[in-house]
Amino acid sequence: MQDETRMDRRQAIKWMLAASATLSMLDARSFSAVAGKTGYGTDPNLMEVYKPGDFWPLTFSRQQHRTVTALCDVILPADEKSPSASGLKVPDFLDEWVSAPYVRQQADRKEILPGLDWIEKEASRRFRKGFADLDQSQQQQICDDICSVEKAPAAMKQGARFFTKFRLLAMGGFYSTPQGFKDIQYLGNTPLTKFDGPPEEVLKYLKLT
Repeated sequence: MQDETRMDRRQAIKWMLAASATLSMLDARSFSAVAGKTGYGTDPNLMEVYKPGDFWPLTFSRQQHRTVTALCDVILPADEKSPSASGLKVPDFLDEWVSAPYVRQQADRKEILPGLDWIEKEASRRFRKGFADLDQSQQQQICDDICSVEKAPAAMKQGARFFTKFRLLAMGGFYSTPQGFKDIQYLGNTPLTKFDGPPEEVLKYLKLT
């Protein structure tokens, strides 16, 4: 598989920082109460445990969820350091994301849903199967052809634009989890008894020494 299909640690850090805000959650009852009005209602009760679909109707059909799951695991497969994307429920995160009633999420929805249709048609055209039913090699063949908008053939440009957006969102969901933090050795939000300053190799990399 080409390097662009998966991301290395440095790319993952960049995507994680770019995806500093994941899902903005709101109370389902307040949302329904303000439908057609300005704003989205009040903040959720953070003392309660919410389940997918508690805030707004989810979008993915069963087939779309299977496609998303397979695609996530091509991008972020399990390894010796962390589970796969589906193991961390990234497909559920993406379903929440494209279902949210915010401007950014609705804009992403317009790219993700047609993109899922595109990749299903491409899988059927090449292999006469749905994407989730392909073997790993076949899935990777498709992803390798759309992993770069610049390098993709003209007929693959739509798929490449979709894959770029999908990969960004999947990486954002994955690296917003505790397991994702551990995978890239992110040490934020950890209390320290002392701080000895940034490591020397970091200062050299930033040309500060």
